Amino acid sequence: MSNSSSISHFLLLALADRRQLQLLHFCLLLGISLAALLGNGLIISAVACGHHLHTPMFFFLLNLALTDLGSICTTVPKAMHNSLGDTTTISYTRCAAQL
Repeated sequence: MSNSSSISHFLLLALADRRQLQLLHFCLLLGISLAALLGNGLIISAVACGHHLHTPMFFFLLNLALTDLGSICTTVPKAMHNSLGDTTTISYTRCAAQL
C-alpha cells in the first residue's frame, strides 16, 4: 500500500481582517490595474499607429505590453474579488490557469 496525497485547494491568507482595510485594498488594486491598463493601451496604440516605431525594439515592447495586459486581466480581478468576498481558498486548477 503506497502513501499518497493530492492537492485540491490552496489557502489564501487575508491581507486584512477589517472591512475598511479590505475596501482600501480593493480600491488600491483597482487604481493600479486601471493605470496599468491605460499605460499598456497607450503603448500598444502608439506602436501600432506610429510607422516610425516599427523596429525590433518597439515590436518587443508591444509584445511585452500585450503580455502584461493579459496578466493584469487574469490575476488582478480575482485578487479584487477575493479582497471583497470571504473567499479563503482557490482550487488547484484555477491557480494553474492563472499561472
